[in-house]
Amino acid sequence: MTQKKTFRDFVEPMGSHRLFGMGPQDFLDTMPERRWTRRAAEVAQITPENFRGITTDGTVVPGLFSIRSEGAPIETVVEAATYFLGLLTPDQRSGVLQPLDSQQKNRWQNGIPDYETQGVRLDQCSLNVRDAAMGILRAALAPAGYARVRDVMRLNGYLGDLVGAPRLLGEWCYRIHFWGTPSTTEPWGWQFAGHHLCMTCFMLGDQMVHTPIFFGVEPNTAPDGQFAGTTVFHDEEAAGLKFAQSLSADQQSKAVIYNSILPQDLPEGRHHFLNGMNRGNAYCDNVVVPYEGITGADLTGAQWTALMDLSRSYLRTLPAGPLLAKMDDLDRHRAETRFCWAGGLEEHSVFYYRIQSPVAMIEFDHHQGVVLNNQQPERFHIHTLIRTPNGNDYGADLLRQHYENADHHKHHRHPAGPAFGHMHVHADGTVHSHGHGDGKHDH
Repeated sequence: MTQKKTFRDFVEPMGSHRLFGMGPQDFLDTMPERRWTRRAAEVAQITPENFRGITTDGTVVPGLFSIRSEGAPIETVVEAATYFLGLLTPDQRSGVLQPLDSQQKNRWQNGIPDYETQGVRLDQCSLNVRDAAMGILRAALAPAGYARVRDVMRLNGYLGDLVGAPRLLGEWCYRIHFWGTPSTTEPWGWQFAGHHLCMTCFMLGDQMVHTPIFFGVEPNTAPDGQFAGTTVFHDEEAAGLKFAQSLSADQQSKAVIYNSILPQDLPEGRHHFLNGMNRGNAYCDNVVVPYEGITGADLTGAQWTALMDLSRSYLRTLPAGPLLAKMDDLDRHRAETRFCWAGGLEEHSVFYYRIQSPVAMIEFDHHQGVVLNNQQPERFHIHTLIRTPNGNDYGADLLRQHYENADHHKHHRHPAGPAFGHMHVHADGTVHSHGHGDGKHDH
């Protein structure tokens, strides 16, 4: 019997690696000076005026989100953010504090965090600044969510050690920036991003939106070294497979969209060499993802509970109050929810699955190698994504409602566009609103 290969069978040193068409030494020598501009034209096409979020047919479903009390720990988060800002130099502070309508948050990608200059990079700042930045995440995430972020970071460090490229792939190779100014009453947010990790948090009072979230690992476990014992996504992998296996033959005929995720077995356009099967990737803020698979209405009560439990395992970055509110939202949309599966249903299969509802989209995918050299998807390389469809990624729909309804904004003129409006928040917290029609500016 042939022994199953592990990630170690696909390790090659960076000195012989190929990345993005560059020789490995060129790639190493030009970072961090080289700024990544991959797909920059696509980023530029997503503007505050045309942002609509992920939809199933290009049309945003209205009335899904509302400003409400959720019990998010806003005071603790603002305290942590204020302490962090107080440690920064003026240059660092100006880089961290981006305007509320900044598109910087839309530019996240699965790459080395020096393709942009905004924010603070944690492996290039003092330890007290780094610790303060992580204090913001500790305050804004549930303990399980914070643990997941740290494990993804550690596995990125393990990958860097594995291939001899700690300058590119390290535990602390991540940037944090804010949009808006930390406040217990006014809207603002922060984003923590780098290779295999983008954690986004929007806050409005004690309400919180945690999307987009991208977590990935290559490999998904560290059996040795300084990060020995770290592992991620085994639960979501096992629970997803168990759920798919629990479906009856008739249910599986509805849920399974492809029997393989190997690129050569799929129709053209269904697999991308960097993104795999996932649809909610970077630069895909306005992507149309039609519903596929079995509906929540076609599941038994026990199966629906299992699907909700699987969803909760991804959404557990949220603190208790916002998580409860999000799970209630999901439960209300059972009839519209879809679960689809691609790949095998055997214990060692590689696969993709998606949970998609009007208020959440969750994806899990086994990937081919990018830093490792496996040419086919393997279980040790995993990408997961969480999105809020229909215009509320980045808390955009809540921000729109805030502008429309808050008394202190009503004297400002702004377009009733799908997401952001034209409000500009300066680093000192003042607001500048651009009017339309007569060419005048309102202040």
